[in-house]
Amino acid sequence: MRHPPRSGLLLVGAAVALVGTAIAPTVTASGATPACTVEYSVTNQWDAGFQGSVKITNNMASVSSWSLTFDFAQGQEVTQGWNAKWSQSGTSVTAANESWNGSLASGASVSAGFLASWSGSNTAPTGFKLNGTACNVDGEPTPTDPPPTDPPPTGEAPKLHVSGNKLVDASGATRRMLGVNRSGGEFMCVQGYGIFDGPVDDAAVEAIADWKANTVRIPLNEECWLGLSNIKPEYGGANYIAAVKDLVAKVEAHGMTPLVELHWSYGQYTGNSAGCSDVHATCQKPMPDAQYTPSFWASVASTFKDDPAVAFDLFNEPYPDRATSTTTQAWTCWRDGGTCPGISYEVAGMQDLVDAVRGTGAKNLILAGGLAYSNDLSQWLTYKPSDPTGNLVAAYHVYNFNTCASESCWNSTLAPVAAQVPLVAGEIGENTCSHGFVDTVMKWFDDRNLSYLGWTWNTWDCSSGPSLISGYDGTPTSYGIGLRDHLRALNG
Repeated sequence: MRHPPRSGLLLVGAAVALVGTAIAPTVTASGATPACTVEYSVTNQWDAGFQGSVKITNNMASVSSWSLTFDFAQGQEVTQGWNAKWSQSGTSVTAANESWNGSLASGASVSAGFLASWSGSNTAPTGFKLNGTACNVDGEPTPTDPPPTDPPPTGEAPKLHVSGNKLVDASGATRRMLGVNRSGGEFMCVQGYGIFDGPVDDAAVEAIADWKANTVRIPLNEECWLGLSNIKPEYGGANYIAAVKDLVAKVEAHGMTPLVELHWSYGQYTGNSAGCSDVHATCQKPMPDAQYTPSFWASVASTFKDDPAVAFDLFNEPYPDRATSTTTQAWTCWRDGGTCPGISYEVAGMQDLVDAVRGTGAKNLILAGGLAYSNDLSQWLTYKPSDPTGNLVAAYHVYNFNTCASESCWNSTLAPVAAQVPLVAGEIGENTCSHGFVDTVMKWFDDRNLSYLGWTWNTWDCSSGPSLISGYDGTPTSYGIGLRDHLRALNG
């Protein structure tokens, strides 16, 4: 998906990456019920920054808007946040409601999170006030015992592999990949803002599992993973890899399949349908580059080759067909790479990437999307890369504005592919802020026992994202409610 580059997070200082695993004490109020209570917690902490959250409970009369204020005592500075409009003046921090979460009934709660910097000491803030009324008035918050880093795993992610045209687990039972995309890892780092867009702590992953999703697709950026010189070191290389591994582990702990995917890559392309003129990995390129992408996949495969529950999606949305003059040239470029007409950089073809993964000894499941931003699989079988493990899957993307977005096209181009290999719609979505189109997609795929993943689990505008959620607690948009209710009906 060619999506908004950011989600409108407030930036008031130098952003910090969510890469640590240290847990600070949770702070809560105690005693008689006050007018309002605030539970403050630090869920991740590292050398210069931390991730915090507040849960606000209103015990007064209902309000149509809210504003929480509190004071930091040790020079901490909020750098970005979500589920509220965050600002800071001196030591005083304000979190005001968003347009969609302003109503707060008596007894109701709302949560919001933020990233912040710190040095010296990271003591809990004081003086919590909701709309000017003091909270936790029976005494300032006092630390409780630190929580464990994560709750015990709630399930085990299946170890998927190909059997004929089906995906099966280790017991041989047929499985489908049904879930969501979790965007952010492809753009936050390369733009210098952090690693992920919004929280990726256990509560945030649990919210995805609560939709009864069984798969989470995680878009990545090759320059960030490889730690190239244009990437801020705090967000790239070892820090980036550690953050991705941590998210993968959390996804698996909730019994879901992590599908790691290369979204943005290196190479300058200024031809037809160019997303940007930048040589760096700041947009979707027509094909992977031979200079870095094989190294990226060799590194990713080496990282996860001992974990067969992790699946690999080689390249988000190839579109060499927009650069070349013939379909044959486009499909040849797609498979074989090299010097492709209309593309100025040396291309890594799908066969190169399969070879890079398998060269590490990794036998993990591999997905490969077709032409036209993965919307065209018409000659996928003809140009299918060779995989010595036989563990290759066809990937497809479909939105209401794509060329192949009708049942007649699916019947003519997808059905023949699905008859021979597993087919996964790695992205489905629509820009209508409704779900009529994805309902049609899901029914077609359900009828054929195929897989699909909704784009995207991010709090963007559903008409431009499109976004499944309005809050990282899993609150769906009017578009996302279609996928949520359908997954719960299938897997509830």
